[in-house]
Amino acid sequence: MKYLKYFSFLALVFFVFSCKPKQNMVYMSNSNSDQEIAQAKFQGLHIQEGDQLLILVSALDEIAVRPFNLNTMNRTGSESQAAAQNVGQPSEYVVMTDGYINFPVLGRIFVKGMTQSQLQDELESRLKTYLTDPMVSIALKNFNISVLGEVKNPGQKTSQTQKINLFQAIALAGDMTEYGDRTKVKLIRSQESGQDLVVNLDLAGSNIVNSPYYYLQQNDILYVEPDRNKQIAANTNPNRGLWFQVGGIAIALATLIISLTR
Repeated sequence: MKYLKYFSFLALVFFVFSCKPKQNMVYMSNSNSDQEIAQAKFQGLHIQEGDQLLILVSALDEIAVRPFNLNTMNRTGSESQAAAQNVGQPSEYVVMTDGYINFPVLGRIFVKGMTQSQLQDELESRLKTYLTDPMVSIALKNFNISVLGEVKNPGQKTSQTQKINLFQAIALAGDMTEYGDRTKVKLIRSQESGQDLVVNLDLAGSNIVNSPYYYLQQNDILYVEPDRNKQIAANTNPNRGLWFQVGGIAIALATLIISLTR
C-alpha cells in the first residue's frame, strides 16, 4: 500500500507537468503597476545607402526654384507646360553606395547617417545662397522591414509610416504564433561600419518601451525565436507530447482504480 501511494503521487506529478500551461503568452506582462513607464523617444530615421529619398524644394519664386528640383530643372520652350505640371511634385534621389546623392546645382552631398531633419537643415542652409526663404521637404519612399520566425505571416513588410515600433512591426506580420517566445526576439540592424548589430529583446517586459531599439529603422530584421516546446517538438516525434499526456492520464486512472478496489 505504501508503494502504491508513491506510485500515485508520481503519476499525478507526471500528469500535471504534461499539461503545464504555456508561459510568455502576454506582451509586457512582467510589469510593476507602481512604476511609471516613459515611452522611448523617436529620434528619426538615419539615411542608409540604397534609400530612395523624395525631396521637394519650394520658395516664393517658383521660377527661381525650378533648377533645384529634378522634375522641373532645364525645362524651357515646349517643356514649360510639363514643368508647370510638375511643380509641387517631389523628385526621387537614390543614395549611392558611397553615401552621396547628386543634387541639382549643389552637386554631390553626403547624406548617409543623417536624419531627415538634419538633411533638411543642411539643404536649406546651402540653398539660401540662391533662394530667399527656401523650404525643403523630405520623405523616405522605401521603408521596408523583415519579420521572420514564429509569426503568422513572415516576410518583408512595407510600412506607410516611418515611425514604427516593435509591436507595430509584429502586427504587420499578423502577430506571433502560439509557439513564439516573446522573451527572445532578435533585432538585426546594419551599421555604418558594415557589421550587423544583433540585439536580444524581451517583449514580455514592460521596460521594452524604454529600449533604444523600440522604434525600428529601415531594413531592420526581426526574428522571433520558437519556444522550448517547439524546439523539442522539432527534434522528436510530433505525437510525443500527446502520448505523454495520454499515458499520464492512463496511469493516473489505473492507480485510482487499484486504490479503490483494494
